[in-house]
Amino acid sequence: MSFTFSTSGAAIKTAGANVNASIVLDVAQLEEWSDEAEGDICAQARYNCVSNFSSLTSYGRAILGKIHNAQVAQKIINYEPEAIGLTGAALRWNILQNDISQGMNKIDDGKIKKFLEIPS
Repeated sequence: MSFTFSTSGAAIKTAGANVNASIVLDVAQLEEWSDEAEGDICAQARYNCVSNFSSLTSYGRAILGKIHNAQVAQKIINYEPEAIGLTGAALRWNILQNDISQGMNKIDDGKIKKFLEIPS
């Protein structure tokens, strides 16, 4: 299940520069966070997007990837916010939260779900 919507590298890049170096090398932890993000996305869509990822439109896959990366990136930042500075961490976290909220609203909207080919 881990990293169906994106890659660990993309999630790390989304977290930004100067994050804790040891956490980005912890494959097991990144996979756990990926699984959590994928579960949240599937719950919001009320659809198993992981198993049916290939049936989604390319736009749908891109939206899910952006949400996924933002959620994993938040966990990376939260692991040690002091690594990038508390002010910078808070700013990045808020930007990522906005990306998550916008994406989740898109997959919750019935009209957009149909466009993305997520069954209602």
